[in-house]
Amino acid sequence: MNEPIPSGTAALSVPISLRLLGVLYGGACYLVFLAVFLYAIGFVGNLVVPKSIDSGDPVSPAEALAVDLLLLGLFAVPHSVMARPRFKRWWTRLVPPPIERSTYVLASSVLLALLFWQWRPMAEVVWEVRQPVVVMAVWGLFLGGWLLALISTLLIDHLDLFGLRQVFLFATGRPYTPPSFRTPALYRVVRHPLLLGFLVAFWAAPVMTRGHLLFAGATTAYALVGIRLEERDMRIAFGSDYEKYQAQVPMILPWVGKRLKS
Repeated sequence: MNEPIPSGTAALSVPISLRLLGVLYGGACYLVFLAVFLYAIGFVGNLVVPKSIDSGDPVSPAEALAVDLLLLGLFAVPHSVMARPRFKRWWTRLVPPPIERSTYVLASSVLLALLFWQWRPMAEVVWEVRQPVVVMAVWGLFLGGWLLALISTLLIDHLDLFGLRQVFLFATGRPYTPPSFRTPALYRVVRHPLLLGFLVAFWAAPVMTRGHLLFAGATTAYALVGIRLEERDMRIAFGSDYEKYQAQVPMILPWVGKRLKS
């Protein structure tokens, strides 16, 4: 079992080569995430990428459903479990704390890439929008959803969210402190604008196939479960401040369910 690498000034006792290696590792994990994020736009939108949600060799409906549900589960379960504080306390006995978040980002990205690679299409059309103006509006929502998700990470702490801040602090011997509880801009409108952006992007499809509908429906269900787990952790971490925030700001839809708690 690896001993956790110390953080803060104690990290200065760690050879500079190892600290720089941590920065390179964190940077590499971020680049993998960025590549997968950009591919996801093409995958969901059937744009440019070689393998998208509705492309690939057809298989039987039973095989497609079974494989796709397995892929969704392989992403959802580790992604959610690895984010829980209890798991992190155990995990950082094996993985040095400064690279724990980067490792989480890498694991999530690899599992998502696996989903893109092995996804089985179900190309039967459920609905299709044909009016040109409406089609353009739907594409606008699609792109707006991805932009909303990206902006949401920048409004809080993008570098911390993807593990870069942790490895840079470690490399310079400065102690890590978790980001404080803040509610900037979009976070005053909904509590989870990041997830709202993803859900808008997943559902905004001029042509909705069975496979796309499965993907959108499953990720929506996962998001709602994940929100409840995340907000439970947030109440433990921030106490009454987060409870007041829950009472004042809607969970995921603006101006809807203002006092709904997870």
